[in-house]
Order: sequence, then structure tokens, then C-alpha cells
Amino acid sequence: MFVILVYDTATERNPRILKTCRKYLHWTQRSVFQGELSAAQYRALTAALRAEIDPEYDSIITYTARSPDMVESTALGVALGGPGEIL
Repeated sequence: MFVILVYDTATERNPRILKTCRKYLHWTQRSVFQGELSAAQYRALTAALRAEIDPEYDSIITYTARSPDMVESTALGVALGGPGEIL
């Protein structure tokens, strides 16, 4: 499945969330990641993130599609991130 993940977390948790996301997905923009994951990888990612966040304060949203071909995107301005290596 193709996953787009967006997060908004407390400043002190940002480095841990960033590191966890980079293990699974490509960094696209400041707090945005995307990439192809298996169902097992998606479950592992969400479990790891759930263990890191404060559910009363932090917010993580994932959007899933069957493939990247099913998602249309348009970028305006500076292109950040990209399909670099996953850690």
C-alpha cells in the first residue's frame, strides 16, 4: 500500500518521530513522509509511533492508497525531501 504520513508533535518528541518515520518512509516535507509499505510494515510503523506520542497532545495522520498511481499531487515552491534512501 502507498502511505502518506503527516505529523504534528511536541518539539521534544520530533526527533524520535522523525527517526521512526525515516525507518519506513521517504521524507517529503518537514513533517510529511510517503512510501510503499506492506501491511506488516504499516502495523509496525503505527505501533512504534503510538509508543512514542502523547495521545492527548500529538497528532499523526496517515492516508493510504493501493498504489502511488492512485494519488495525484502537485508541488508549488521549493521541492523538499524526495525519494532518498530509507535509514
